[in-house]
Amino acid sequence: MARPSPFLLHGWLDAWWRHYGAGATLAVHVVRRGDRLEGALPLFIRRRHGVRVARVLADDAAGPADLLLHPAAGPDVPLRLADAARRSACDLVDVFGVPGHSRLASAVAPHELVVVRRVEAPVIDLEAGWEAVYRARTSAHGRREHRRALRRLAELGCVEFTVARTAAELRPALEAAFHVHAARWNDRPEPSGFATATGQCFRREAFAALAVLGVPQITLLRVDGRPIACNCLLLLDGTATFHELAFDPEFEHLAPGRLTTLHALAAAAAEGIRRVEFLGGAEQYKLALADRCEPLHEAIGLATTRRGRLTAQARVATVVSRRRLKRTPARALYYDGMASARRAARRLATVDRSARRGTRADSDSRARVR
Repeated sequence: MARPSPFLLHGWLDAWWRHYGAGATLAVHVVRRGDRLEGALPLFIRRRHGVRVARVLADDAAGPADLLLHPAAGPDVPLRLADAARRSACDLVDVFGVPGHSRLASAVAPHELVVVRRVEAPVIDLEAGWEAVYRARTSAHGRREHRRALRRLAELGCVEFTVARTAAELRPALEAAFHVHAARWNDRPEPSGFATATGQCFRREAFAALAVLGVPQITLLRVDGRPIACNCLLLLDGTATFHELAFDPEFEHLAPGRLTTLHALAAAAAEGIRRVEFLGGAEQYKLALADRCEPLHEAIGLATTRRGRLTAQARVATVVSRRRLKRTPARALYYDGMASARRAARRLATVDRSARRGTRADSDSRARVR
């Protein structure tokens, strides 16, 4: 793939299918020429409101997703894979996470597969080296604030960053990441499944499988041995892909998530990583470091039944309507105009939690780290 996706590696897909595949049907299409595997499109089919929908294995977490092609694959391979998907026992195909110039979409007529923009997916180029990128993307004031936050954390106890890469290191690091993630999203809606029992079992298995390939990297920030922030990256073919970031809200005023992200990126760059895929939306902490956005799209179509065509049309209309809604003045007021008020509310909530837990979040008091 032009944008290598660790979420399409066998170890990830195999673990995902075992934990999330109940009630679905595999539809993995491959093209072989002699003994060489020239292309693949790993799909599964699941009924949704009575409609059989084919999606990429690992579902919305698979992006960037597209046809997988051998560098020497023949020009007929994309069309053959698209035809195979069309002939699956499904009503339509719905692939989330394809790039703007999708191989799958390019293999068929434009009216057969509609491609709609979904997420912005910020990207960083690290060709110049991490130090050069860090100085270029952060102001002198921002770098001073990072150093100040580290000093304030050091006032609370021994500050330690660790980077887990081997299977033996990753196992305890992943458990610590689960703990931090649970603290961050306690009593809040969180769609990734990182906090669920099934999601944790899946990731234990997937990380163990990918550790053999040297793919996972978990960076932890600890204060007196207590993990307060984590960053999970997946490194593949010179690209670091963000998977999960979390921090203990008790320490939010000291920006532990940002400090851990900076350390994780520095560690990845030291291993030769030349590009970072943030994925997801255009959150401010991503845009502050990113060079640009390379949006991911959703490809909807290849319908084989009237029900499939109607469902595809409705799905496209829904996605387009949501994007228009995001650009309305009311939403802009909430997400941009009221950003300061929301941050102040979170700050007050953090102070209240700290008081109840026996710590203080203000700058004049030393927190007691447990």
